[in-house]
Amino acid sequence: MVPEDVEAMTAALAHRGPDDAGLHVAGRSVLGHRRLSIVDLEHGAQPIVDGHGADEVVVVVNGEIYNAPLLRTELGGGRPWLTASDSEVVLRLLDGRDRDPREDAAAAARLRGMYAFAVQRDGELVFGRDPVGIKPLYLGRRGPATVFASEVKAFPPGTHDVAPLAPGTLWSSRSGVTRFAAIPGPNPVPGTADGHVRAVRAALERSVERHLMADVPVGAFLSGGLDSSAICALVGARVPDLHTFAVGLAGSPDLAAARRVAEHLGTVHHERVIDPGEVAAALPHIVWALESTDPDLVRSAVPTWFVAELAARHVKVVLTGEGADELFAGYRYHADVPRHLLHAELRRSLGEMHHVNLQRVDRMTMAHSLEARVPFLDLDFVDAALRVPVELKLPAGGPEKWVLREAVADLLPSEIVWRTKAQFDEGSGVGDLVDRALADSWAQAGGAGDEPLRAVLASVASPEMVAHVAAVAGRWDAGRLGDVA
Repeated sequence: MVPEDVEAMTAALAHRGPDDAGLHVAGRSVLGHRRLSIVDLEHGAQPIVDGHGADEVVVVVNGEIYNAPLLRTELGGGRPWLTASDSEVVLRLLDGRDRDPREDAAAAARLRGMYAFAVQRDGELVFGRDPVGIKPLYLGRRGPATVFASEVKAFPPGTHDVAPLAPGTLWSSRSGVTRFAAIPGPNPVPGTADGHVRAVRAALERSVERHLMADVPVGAFLSGGLDSSAICALVGARVPDLHTFAVGLAGSPDLAAARRVAEHLGTVHHERVIDPGEVAAALPHIVWALESTDPDLVRSAVPTWFVAELAARHVKVVLTGEGADELFAGYRYHADVPRHLLHAELRRSLGEMHHVNLQRVDRMTMAHSLEARVPFLDLDFVDAALRVPVELKLPAGGPEKWVLREAVADLLPSEIVWRTKAQFDEGSGVGDLVDRALADSWAQAGGAGDEPLRAVLASVASPEMVAHVAAVAGRWDAGRLGDVA
């Protein structure tokens, strides 16, 4: 790979980082970065380079390291810090020559946040991805070179074996794959219902506080459901004049509920009523950004696309409610899972989020140069939530997510706390429109399965891009790069 190739790759990802572009040649390696400036606006440009010659270490990071202030203190001031950026702690943790993979794993395990990174040191490349897979990272081969990017569309022609790095793993060009973290296993602990309610509330408050780290304004998506409303309530108590965002068709229940919550919390609320014609017009761009032709994933991505577009006019960062359903048994099918198997099912669904809901949120927001943060998926909060017995998440004859509802009951109107579950695309009223648009595409394509969406993607993408998406999507069940025991 030559610098011009990497420049083209970063240009393909300009939507993820429109504020700055950086490139660094380190021996035979070329690292590129697109920046969405959120922390250390003046000095946080990437790649970050420390040292010279054989001692040079280079890092590029996508995402946020929420415990960076603590890590800076722990790592000490033996040598000057180059920036005030949270990304620099990754460089410091993985600095050094001839390191044992176990040493790297122990270092990466200290990180708390959403991130994907690449480190170049002494001729070795090391890649890593957060334990839940909130941020994407794909690796591929182009001749003898290892190629990496945040999205499939960035890979140049001739790239093969494109696959996502598994969450919670490192991949080294010298030592291969090492797991450094995993989603905690279910570990229900005894205690009173009130004690668990208070523990969930305290853990969520700590997570929200960590997720507010930014040098730019932070807003929040507000669908009017329990999860986003809970996040907005906790953020609003800490952020004056919080901006909240909602979308839907005229008369949709989500818009009405979001207005009620915004009024109750006193937020600066923005809403967009979507015209039916806008959905069909946006569909090719949504599929292109999403990099998936899975009908259910595309269907759920449509309202996220429009609310991200709205929010990006006002803020650079939003907090969202993703993850609560997986942690607290919020989906309808959970009621049919035998109680003794429910916690295992919750953990399984958490492990699949990175190529379903998290892919949707990342691609739809970053398509509009907007960073989405997910406090429910903070690893410490996940651990706390998996300590709650299933009987308090889905009680017999009671509502789903009972313990979470009780934990935020004092923050929200009662009708919101006990509102029945609605999928985002259903509550916004967009789902039927998407189904009709897909039916039209289906008829035109004359195919089945994901053929209509492949046809939609082909209207804005090259045949090679369509093949890339199909190949990568087809690997989810066949195994991912970095899947280790």
